[in-house]
This record gives sequence, C-alpha cells and structure tokens, in this order.
Amino acid sequence: MKELDDFLASWEATAEGNRAAFLALKEHLEGLGAVLNFVPRPGITYSLRASNPAQKKRELFVMVDVIEDTPRWLSVCFYQDLVSDPDGRGDSVPGGLLGEDAICFDMEQADDGQLLYLKRRLDEAWMQAQKA
Repeated sequence: MKELDDFLASWEATAEGNRAAFLALKEHLEGLGAVLNFVPRPGITYSLRASNPAQKKRELFVMVDVIEDTPRWLSVCFYQDLVSDPDGRGDSVPGGLLGEDAICFDMEQADDGQLLYLKRRLDEAWMQAQKA
C-alpha cells in the first residue's frame, strides 16, 4: 500500500498524537489479520478500511478516517449492529457507513483510555463480522 506509506511519511507528528493513534489502530487491525484498504481523498479524508476475510455480507467492518483539518483528527466508524458502546462514547450516525447505520468514535487528541476502548470495539466488530 504505497499510497498509505506515502501518506504516513508526509504526516508529521503533532502534540495531539493522532498520527501515533492512527498507527496503533492500524497495527491492531494488522494483528487481527484484517485485510486493509486505503482510500485517500486529499483535502477531505484518508480512510483505512478493514475487512475480515470470513465476512460475506459487507465489504468492511470498520473505517478509520483521518479527517483533514488543523490538526488532523480521527473518526472510527463501525456498522451499528457489529459493536456495542457500553460507555456511551460513540455517536449514532444513521446511514453513516456506506449507507448503513453506524456508530462513530471521534478522537481529536490521542488518549490511551480511548485507544484501549477502540481496540476492544475493533475486536468485537472483528468477531461479529465473521458471522455476517
């Protein structure tokens, strides 16, 4: 994924730590065995889309978006029926993920607690996607 490598090389780390948070989520997805696809839309978003090879119904189970802003921030969106949100940290977004209802978690500043929470949601969606 040369485009992803080029994007990461051009993204300078900032005090918010969102580049490091994005990398941590990417590495977690790779550890699960997710198939990753990078969809750049310069000036808007840079999307890392992950699928589970066992899923049949949908083309992905999570989309990790880098929102082009100053500073850049992250929005991590799941299909609403694939994850829970026991702490109520996410936002329900009707039709928000490829036309289906989603739950999205925004990260404007990297936070270890939020990263752990998101990794748990990734694990949950990964398992649910295998059944879908």
